[in-house]
Amino acid sequence: MAYVIAEPCIGTKDTACVDACPVDCIHPKRNEGDFDSSSMLFINPMECIDCGACVPVCPVAAIYAEGDLPEKWDKYVQINAEHYAKKVTE
Repeated sequence: MAYVIAEPCIGTKDTACVDACPVDCIHPKRNEGDFDSSSMLFINPMECIDCGACVPVCPVAAIYAEGDLPEKWDKYVQINAEHYAKKVTE
C-alpha cells in the first residue's frame, strides 16, 4: 500500500518530501518542466516502498498511508495514480 499526497499540498508544493524520499518517487521536482504548472506533488504508487520518510517532513500534513487517508480525500489515491499513468502515455 503506497503513500498518497492529498489536498493540503495544493498550492503549497513544499519539496521536503521529495528530498526525504529514498526511492525518488515524488514528483514533480523543482527542476522538472511541469513543476510550475502542477498544483501539487504526487507519489508514484508503483515506486513507493511504504517507508513513510515523507510523512514527518510535510509541513502541511498532506501525506498519508493509503489505508489511513481521510475519507474526504479518497479521490487522491486515483489522482496520484493518474498523474503517473498520464506520464507513461506522453
